[in-house]
Order: sequence, then C-alpha cells, then structure tokens
Amino acid sequence: MAYIPVPMYWGRIPEKYRLIGYRCKKCSTINFPYRSACKNCGSKADYEEVKLSWRGKVYSYSIIAAGGSPPEFVNFERAVGQYPIAIVELDEGPRIMTQLTECKPEEVRIGMEVEATLRKIYEDEGVIRYGIKFKPVRIKQ
Repeated sequence: MAYIPVPMYWGRIPEKYRLIGYRCKKCSTINFPYRSACKNCGSKADYEEVKLSWRGKVYSYSIIAAGGSPPEFVNFERAVGQYPIAIVELDEGPRIMTQLTECKPEEVRIGMEVEATLRKIYEDEGVIRYGIKFKPVRIKQ
C-alpha cells in the first residue's frame, strides 16, 4: 500500500480540500499543487494564493479495471468494479489527476465538463482519507 504519513497528509489538507493554487508573481502561471519553483519559468516560489474554481474539463482519461488499482484502492475496486480516472484541466489552467465519480465509465468523454466534490478517497491506519474527486456537470432541466 502506498504510505503517506498522517502528519504529511494533514499538512496538505487546506490546499487539497479547498483547491488552492499558487500564481507565480513573475509569469502569472498558476501552479497546483504547490511546488518550490514555478513549473513555467522556474522562478523560486514567489507566489500568491489563488482559490481555484472547482470546474474544468476532462483532458484525458482511463478506466481502471480488474487488477489495475493501486493497493490503497483494491477494496474500492472490489466493491464497484471498474472506475474512471482522468486528467482534468481546471478552468484556470492547471491539470490534475483525479478519480471521477457519479458517472459510469462508458459516459466519460474528453472535453466533458466536470466539477469538484469532496469524497472519501480511502482508509489507512484507521484514518479516512478525504479528497477531491470530480463529477460531471449535469444540466438542470
């Protein structure tokens, strides 16, 4: 199982749960997650925090099926069978890898509009790990 110590996990909660990005003061690129140097210009971490919109589009995706899950998701795979993961391009530009929820694998399409939602990711050492997943934006009739 992938091991992330509880203190390290808790230390990233504000960024992960609120989708906080970091705009480089030199080139205006939004970095997510935090990094010690801007991914675009290499400038050393001179950022301003930016609350990201929780909206984006599926940039790429894959379906995880029998035996393809990382160890921390084996129980989830057993319970639901195959499930979609995606690289989502947020409206502000950063791309993040995430699990998709509230949709069947065959419903996922590149360009599909999605929005973030807080969900249980997995449980380890008796601690439930919550995080962001994305779900399709449903058009209200």
